[in-house]
This record gives sequence, structure tokens and C-alpha cells, in this order.
Amino acid sequence: MEIYMPSPDLAPEGPRPRVSRKKWAASPVMLWITTPLLLLVFLGIWKAYTLLFDVSSLMLPPPEQVGTAMIELMQGTMIYDAIQVTLYETLVGFALAAAVGIGLGIVLGKARNLERVLSPFLVATQVVPKVAIVPLFLLWFGFGTTSKIFMAAIIAFFVMMQNTILGIRSIDPGHRDLMRVIQAPWWKRVISLDIPSSLPYVLTGVELGIVFAITGAVVGEYLGGDEGLGALATTMLASLRTDMLFAAVIVMTVLGFLLYAITAAIRRFAIPWHESSGRPTSL
Repeated sequence: MEIYMPSPDLAPEGPRPRVSRKKWAASPVMLWITTPLLLLVFLGIWKAYTLLFDVSSLMLPPPEQVGTAMIELMQGTMIYDAIQVTLYETLVGFALAAAVGIGLGIVLGKARNLERVLSPFLVATQVVPKVAIVPLFLLWFGFGTTSKIFMAAIIAFFVMMQNTILGIRSIDPGHRDLMRVIQAPWWKRVISLDIPSSLPYVLTGVELGIVFAITGAVVGEYLGGDEGLGALATTMLASLRTDMLFAAVIVMTVLGFLLYAITAAIRRFAIPWHESSGRPTSL
């Protein structure tokens, strides 16, 4: 009987060495290099476009004009008052949205039948165009900060509620059964199982919610207010100061980025063991 012997070239390979993701992850040094380079490329394209197509500064001011306007804006007190108002509206609206969204998400995550009943009404709060309900908020709460707070809250709460529901329902049923078998009290189940399992989803919703909150606050200011960054942008547009308008938009962007970075850092600190924290893990 002829016995087939596999060729050494076809012999199965041994286990491949593990490759750490840290080797391929973008290092902080690389980010500090690539980000300014991309910003310079963007500014170069912006400047070239205004020169090649002879764009009016009223439509699109060149970068250096916007930079001058930014310096002029920062030297006054008006921009800091506007930032303070917008930041207050954003944080209060975000806190209100987090309390309602996370609390309601926990309840609906555990009560599926209640979630089915309330789902059409909750979705309706999001599909209605927000621009259409701003006049109602102004009528109910006035032109002050209260209407902007509720605008920020109603935009931000839904994403936090949905992520909380997803987090509650992502808990492994086997782990729940184990808690019942060992007859763990309800507070032990909440601390040891519910919170650690759902926390990554909840914090993701929080991270997105802060972005929606500042968007809602600025939109409310833009459409009906005399304070805040949105109102400042409206004033600059009415006075045909496009360079100042661009500067105000840049301030809004930086403020939103800082709030997002803070919530992202909180998530990384709170769940360093989870892959969604963004920390590299070894394979």
C-alpha cells in the first residue's frame, strides 16, 4: 500500500506570532504632524480658490481676512458673553436630556411592551422638523435661555435613550441567569451586571448627545434669540460682516469639539477595559 506523505512545502504552518494593535495604531506624534498638515492643505485650497475664481470677500473671505476678524473678535467682550450663554444652554439642556433619556432608556430597556407602546410618540419628537417647533418654544418659554435649553434637550435626549435601551438589552442572558441562580439581590445585579454591561452604550450616547445639545442650542439662538453664538452669527450676517460670521462659526466649532473631547475622555477613563474606549488592545 502506497502511503502519501505530504510535501514539506505543503506542511501546515505553525501558529503565527501575535501582532499587537499598538504597532499599527496611529501614534500621538503622527497625529500632531498630520493634523496641522491637513489644516494647512485646507487653508491653501481655500486661498487658491478665492484667487483663481476671484471670489468676492462678501461671499467667501480669504483665510487671512478671517484670521484678522478672529483676532478682532477675541479682543472684545462680546464673544465671551456669547460663549458663556451658549455653553450654559448646552450644558443645562444636555443634563436634562441625559436625566430623561438615560432614565427612560433603562425603563424601556427592561419593559419591551411599554417601549412598543411609547415608541411612535418618542420617534415623533425626532421626525418633526426642529425649525418648525422653535416658534412654539419661543411662544411657550419666551426668547430667553429657557427655550434654547429645551431645544437642546429635545434634540439630545433621543440618542441617549436609544443607546441606553440597546445597552440594557445587550446584557448576556446567561449572566442574568447566573445572578438568579446565586440569588444575588437586585442591587448586586445592578452594580455587578447591569451597569458594567450597559455603560459602554450609555457613554456612547452621552458622547453623541453633547454634540446634538450644542447644535440645538445654537439653532435656537439663530432662529429666535438675542444672546449666544447663534444670535451673534445672525448679527454678523445682517451687518454683512462675512469674515466675522466665519470667525463665529469657527468659535462654535472649537467649542463643540472641546465638549466632545471632554465626553470622549470621560468614556476612555470610565471604561478602559472596553474596546470602544479607543485604547489599543493586544490580539
